Amino acid sequence: MVVKVGIAKLGNIASGVMAELLLDERADREDMITFMATSGTKLQPEDIDRVVNNMKAWAPDFCIVVSPNGVLPGPTQARENLAAAGIPCVVITDDITTKKEQFTALKESDFGYIIMKADAMIGARREFLDPVEMADYNGNLVKVLALTGAYRKMQLELDKVIDQVKAGKKGKDLALPKVVMTADKAVEGEFSNPYALAKARAAYEIAQQVAAVNVRGCFMVREWEKYIPIVASAHEMMRQAMVLCEEAREIEKAMDAVIRKPHKKTGEIVSKTQLISKPE
Repeated sequence: MVVKVGIAKLGNIASGVMAELLLDERADREDMITFMATSGTKLQPEDIDRVVNNMKAWAPDFCIVVSPNGVLPGPTQARENLAAAGIPCVVITDDITTKKEQFTALKESDFGYIIMKADAMIGARREFLDPVEMADYNGNLVKVLALTGAYRKMQLELDKVIDQVKAGKKGKDLALPKVVMTADKAVEGEFSNPYALAKARAAYEIAQQVAAVNVRGCFMVREWEKYIPIVASAHEMMRQAMVLCEEAREIEKAMDAVIRKPHKKTGEIVSKTQLISKPE
């Protein structure tokens, strides 16, 4: 059986940049295929409707709905429309746990979710953010999510859903993930050296705090002379988080202990640590 996995990208967060690639890193899996539809940079109703209509037409076995602030009306309506068409949905979004009422509603719903707490909003002030700064920030954030282990945990949760579909489950029979990606969850089982683990955990904690700094700089401070250094400092925080992640990985490389868990063509996940070895 070939599992059809839809990825609906509404706006942009770093978790969405790699969503489908994490499931098929060499583009050679024979047990699943992906289809991605995107609203582009915006979350306007007409853009979201286009994504939903394209996804319904493709009719995936389940759909990953990736967006910033996944409890906004647009992303909420998108997953509800997909669910009404019989398509199970897993929501991937940034930290919405502080929005207690909306997050409680999501937890109690039939939707799956993976809350990436370190997937922090960008410093979106015109006086600071240009295309190069945007790309640089997202590059640093992608590395933090990858090297701390957050991406791997997200991928493993999605692979569990694929395995259920392969086993014959469908619709409401699927057990969808309900995960809040904390620092402890991200780094669990990723590092053999305790100093490497500590550096990666510190990186994730820093990245989580970036969102609060950028919220202040983007929405709370009005004077441009004051908010420019605030958002700039948030981007510096993310860069330092990336540096800590690189240091952690270099420690693991020096020990020949980097964990690698590739997919086989069948979708089975195999594992190795020593570089000159075969995954089993």
